Amino acid sequence: MELSLTQALLLAAAGVVVLVLVQGWWSARRATPRRAAPDTRSGAGRVEPALGEAVAAPAAAELRAPGPRRSARLDALIDAIVPMTLEAPVSGEHLLAHLPSTRRAGSKPLIIEGLDTETGDWQAPAAGRRYGELQAGVQMANRAGALNEIEYSEFVQKMQAFADAVGALPDFPDMLDVVARARELDAFASPCDAQLTVTLKSQQVAWSVGYLQQCAARHGFVAGALPGRLVLPAAEDGAPPMLVLGFDPQAALAEDPAAGALRDCLLSMDLAQTPESAEPYPAWHRTATGLADDLGAVVVDDQGAPITLHAFAAIGAEVEQLYRRLERRDLAAGSAAARRLFSG
Repeated sequence: MELSLTQALLLAAAGVVVLVLVQGWWSARRATPRRAAPDTRSGAGRVEPALGEAVAAPAAAELRAPGPRRSARLDALIDAIVPMTLEAPVSGEHLLAHLPSTRRAGSKPLIIEGLDTETGDWQAPAAGRRYGELQAGVQMANRAGALNEIEYSEFVQKMQAFADAVGALPDFPDMLDVVARARELDAFASPCDAQLTVTLKSQQVAWSVGYLQQCAARHGFVAGALPGRLVLPAAEDGAPPMLVLGFDPQAALAEDPAAGALRDCLLSMDLAQTPESAEPYPAWHRTATGLADDLGAVVVDDQGAPITLHAFAAIGAEVEQLYRRLERRDLAAGSAAARRLFSG
């Protein structure tokens, strides 16, 4: 049966309307944040985190430390150390009662230790112990820069007051010598302070917070201590995280994790905080490319330029050189001294 002209025009108009509706639906779908898949867990097989579980983990998950963290120990490589002579052993309770109210001199941490008369070990003062000698130290450099004259003077004042209170005689090193050592240490540390960061930038649709959490959980990430921070924990108990995935903290604080729209996130690695043997750089590279595939993202630098395999290889070569420089200084990445030096 042949169509009349009127019928043909009506059918053509209907087709245009349908096409417009389809285009509108597709545009709206592209603009909607990609959401996490519904929970389909069963009793068999590996259990994947469901929506919201990543952020429900306690903040302590950022450090694999079920118990109290070990106190920092003085190290002549990075601390200016002051011996303190005692006429007779003193109790831990007596020392604790007279410790400075703050453990910093300006931006630099300070540490006080006692030589346990029973074990012969240097340790932070503790109740129930007795100490035959004391020593104190102030860190000579950290990410805030080198120890300066004002900070060292503050340290001396605090330690003199402490020594007077506990009956100790301190032997302070010369200020000019300490400050010169601090500047030399800072000059070494500054070019070795590698904090590698790439941006994962969405190529198409935005992501909901829940979807980003779900993708990151498949790569081993858990909730960090701060909103908008997911971490890949280190294998070592009490160690800093190997990798950090950061995103908009305001979106992370939203009541509905499916409501926010994210278009980028940052993947970071702090070179000095993890031993080379744990292979943090390969993990950083592998995670960047894997997450980019999962999220439909491109890996870009701080200028927005895509990072190629050749660029990753070049970065890896520079990382290798930094590892060797730190080792030659007895400050290998992941060591206690390196973690303290590259902090703050």
